Amino acid sequence: MTRRSWKNAQPSSIRQAMEWSLDFAKERHNLSVERIAERMGQANHWALYKWLTEGRMPAVLIPAFEHACGIALVSRWLASTSGKLLIDIPSGRTCTAQDVNELQAVLNATTGALIAFYQGQVDADAAQAALQSGLTSLAWHRANVQQHANPQLDLGEQP
Repeated sequence: MTRRSWKNAQPSSIRQAMEWSLDFAKERHNLSVERIAERMGQANHWALYKWLTEGRMPAVLIPAFEHACGIALVSRWLASTSGKLLIDIPSGRTCTAQDVNELQAVLNATTGALIAFYQGQVDADAAQAALQSGLTSLAWHRANVQQHANPQLDLGEQP
């Protein structure tokens, strides 16, 4: 089984964003729905199942849900439906060759998905997700270059 590239995951619906967040929490942190609800401060984990099936969650609980799961897919989906890009705040750190290789891989995948879309081999949702990943990666590197003159401390930054 291949691991999903969570860094570039772009959900196409809020239900998918919530499902993928739970999948990420299970895969990376071995958290069950009950543990996620507990970390959110919810006494009843059935509410989380209800929100998932309905595709609705109170907006004030989205930050707690994403923090408990460890990934901001719901916010990423909300931003993309408004025509916005959501990127992590760059710290201005010097990038490694691996970072640039990852950018190149994302851009190659984006170009491939775009070509496949115009040839009728890929649906619009997959092409949009690939384009969103490419744009997000480029925007992060652009902001990182801007911030490079004033780098931030690496306090709690995850690799």
